[in-house]
Amino acid sequence: MTLKVGVVGVGNIGSIHASVYKDNPKTELVAVCDIVKEKADAAAVKFGARPFYSVREMLESGIHLDACSVATKGVENGGEHFTPTMELLEAGIPVLGEKPISNRIEEAIQMVECALDKKLPYGINLNHRFTPAAIRAKDWVESGRLGMVHMINMRMWINNPVESSLWFHLRALHPHSFDVMRYFCGDVKKVAAFMMKGEGRTIWSNTQIILQFENGVIGNLVGSYDAGLSYGLERCEVVGSKGRFVLDDACEQLTFYPRHSIETETYHYLGGMRSFNETFKSRITDFIDQLAAGMSHDEIDGSAEDALKAQLIIEAAIRSWETNQIVEL
Repeated sequence: MTLKVGVVGVGNIGSIHASVYKDNPKTELVAVCDIVKEKADAAAVKFGARPFYSVREMLESGIHLDACSVATKGVENGGEHFTPTMELLEAGIPVLGEKPISNRIEEAIQMVECALDKKLPYGINLNHRFTPAAIRAKDWVESGRLGMVHMINMRMWINNPVESSLWFHLRALHPHSFDVMRYFCGDVKKVAAFMMKGEGRTIWSNTQIILQFENGVIGNLVGSYDAGLSYGLERCEVVGSKGRFVLDDACEQLTFYPRHSIETETYHYLGGMRSFNETFKSRITDFIDQLAAGMSHDEIDGSAEDALKAQLIIEAAIRSWETNQIVEL
């Protein structure tokens, strides 16, 4: 059965969602929606879908939707997710949202609880975990190849001059960072954070955050909106009693280092994935495949609950810096 899908918010990221749905044989893109009429109309022409200018109008039209992406933006990239997501969930439609799930925790909790109450699949575009390299590394952790996991070091940084809010760097960029750290090491117990405003900055554009996980693993995040692109976007290192791995830029290179040997094992572009932009297709395709397979709402990978937990770590880091204390989740 072909899934009939829609996309709400057809800016740059929403257009990526629409392109994936249009090209996937399991889906038919039937609706595009944007409060900016010109954007909705242009997307309708480009993707061959029916245009709408509000979620309410789309729902009241009687058009059938098996699922819908919400790729709106707003303050800290999450300020406009709540209303369209709640309208879709209340109508019984599974949702794939963009990160952050919301820049306001109370709204994120309400969305997650609504999906759980209605037993609806609700995923978030936590695309860094949906790469062949990350999946291979996860298998190494779960199979015991690393032995007992001791620590995780994560770095994520880009050049971003935007100064839209004091916590924009934390709330907009690091849902990805903390989701990757949770993906490999589980839930977080304690958080301690340090911040710095970069040269000429008014926002906290640099951070180092220390984590203790519930299983005893310790971790560190280095994040910045002031870093040069030549250094790479992302590096994740997980260290265990038998070895460690280093994963660069989500998908481009994965290396295993045995603890007691100088031999290493390196993979480049696993599965043919060559760049970060390709991770959108892998994540959205996974959501499509899970829906098509009839996966239960509580089996969705990269779920809204995962995104909420990442956002809770961010808020704990903010409280830690503001209060000069270790914060327990």
